[in-house]
Amino acid sequence: MAEKSVLRRNASKYRRTMIRRNWELYLMFLPVLIYFVVYHYVPMYGIQIAFRKFSGAKGIWGSPWRGTYYFERFFKSAFFGQIVGNTLLLSLYSLLAGFPAPIILALLLNEVRSPVYKKTVQTITYAPHFISTVVMCSMIILFLSPTSGFINKFIELFGGQAVYFMGNPKYFRAIYVISGIWQNTGWSAIIYSAALTSIDPEQHEAAIIDGANRLQRIWYINIPGILPTAVILLIMSCGSIMSVGFEKAFLLANDLNISKAEIISTYVYKRGLLDHDYSMSTAIGLFNSVINLALLLTVNTISRRIGETSLW
Repeated sequence: MAEKSVLRRNASKYRRTMIRRNWELYLMFLPVLIYFVVYHYVPMYGIQIAFRKFSGAKGIWGSPWRGTYYFERFFKSAFFGQIVGNTLLLSLYSLLAGFPAPIILALLLNEVRSPVYKKTVQTITYAPHFISTVVMCSMIILFLSPTSGFINKFIELFGGQAVYFMGNPKYFRAIYVISGIWQNTGWSAIIYSAALTSIDPEQHEAAIIDGANRLQRIWYINIPGILPTAVILLIMSCGSIMSVGFEKAFLLANDLNISKAEIISTYVYKRGLLDHDYSMSTAIGLFNSVINLALLLTVNTISRRIGETSLW
């Protein structure tokens, strides 16, 4: 017991010493801490709206307690399966098709030897990321227009008939995923390009001496070199698999494709802001967050046990 007491005193003394020695760093960190407390943790106080029949006149504490009523109501809703299914499928398709794209682009750009060509490709692929979601969705609708869209003009050029892509639900997921790849691949490739620059050039030199060709060097040196970065980004992507972007899905949706376009975030918007059912919308949002947290913890645990790479 005496040894434990001494160890605790030494640890406390060490912490105080480190704080005094690095007080400037803690002072610089203070605004960030305040920001997260004020804008991320304090609003969690409102989570209890999901368990109350919220009334703006009565306030949160004055509203009657309803327990899990709104969660049960959502689970028994006729839209539950459709909304959750649309959200999961859009996320999974975006992950399966979009996650490898920046890795491939970064590996290809890393092999380019012409600086001018490399910078040109980087600029062209990065540019779509800076287009706002509203402008991008407007461009998609114009491109796919059955009367003036260049894609339908191209189809008609080869003897086909114009297709109303935005009016057919079966095309919505493909449009959503492909447009996301076009917009985000170049920007996401920056992280992998940075990871590739950290690989020791001597590994490539040794591989060339041993007779390895370019493809073999990519497979045995470059890909293992960026694998830890890819695993971390994959874990983070899996942690937000239920959080499909609201703006894009909302702007691309219409009465004809709503059966595939309605997702959790758009449904929360309609129930909360349009129907003023704040308790229901909060319950759905909380359900969504809990599922994301569970997925993040699960994938992180699996990654740590298999490959010893994880967020924590």
